[in-house]
Amino acid sequence: MLIILAFFAIYVIWGSTYLLNKIVVTEVAPMFLASIRFTTASILIFGIAKALKLKLTISRKQFFNNVLAGFLFLVYGNGVFVWALKYVDSGFGALEASIQPLMVLVMMRMIDGKKIQKKSIIGISLGIIGMYLLVSQQQLSFENDSLIGIVMIFTCVISWSAGSLFVARAELGPNYFVNTAYQMLSSGTLLFFISLILGETWLSPLDWSASAQLSMGLLIVFGSVVAFTAFNYLLKEVSTEKVSTSAYINPVIALILGWYILDEQITGQSIVAAIILLTGVYFINSRKTIKPRMHGR
Repeated sequence: MLIILAFFAIYVIWGSTYLLNKIVVTEVAPMFLASIRFTTASILIFGIAKALKLKLTISRKQFFNNVLAGFLFLVYGNGVFVWALKYVDSGFGALEASIQPLMVLVMMRMIDGKKIQKKSIIGISLGIIGMYLLVSQQQLSFENDSLIGIVMIFTCVISWSAGSLFVARAELGPNYFVNTAYQMLSSGTLLFFISLILGETWLSPLDWSASAQLSMGLLIVFGSVVAFTAFNYLLKEVSTEKVSTSAYINPVIALILGWYILDEQITGQSIVAAIILLTGVYFINSRKTIKPRMHGR
């Protein structure tokens, strides 16, 4: 039941975070936004962990592993992604991010040195075709800012995929909840200094619109505390490529919410590209090709 609830969190809750980030980033500088989100979430998680009398101390090696995981997931994988959402629609960003299972598979094959099976080759080929259709649309081709956003989101997918593989193998600490807190605290601190170096304009949350304040609150509580903890838990309990199947559901929810709430356009070519791309993801995950690593506790 806990695994089912964790999958629900990364499927449905994370599917809505594209919309929530898009709402906030229209008013708030992206790195400043991410810094507030993760620092606040880490304080909440540490407070809850303390109340539950969980052990908060970890070794030096575990601390640095958590810092690296936080950088791959939250500083680059999320912070740069939110920045890129200034230039592309939230639904489009979610669709592009859905190539993560393809990236995870390729990286796992490179690391493990195993031959890629026929179904996986078909899936990767469909993914490439789908991505080409997605990014070759006329309304995007002539907007340099959109192309920059597309490229940066792709690098974020690489960073998130690498982080997923790292966390599945690394020694992080005895408790998923505490690990999440360390990852978010270190990431929030790094993002604060990045925002400072970039000279971003810092706007007090009291001066944000009501929709931005509400969206940030939902991002902190559900997108960060609940869903990211569930994500860390799943990476240790099931195989990495299974966790990456959140890419099946996230784009669908993001597209629908972006269309319904922000009036974002869904083109016929985007729908075709999504079907082809997600079919490729299905081919990769339609059979169990990699056994999950066993972790002693």
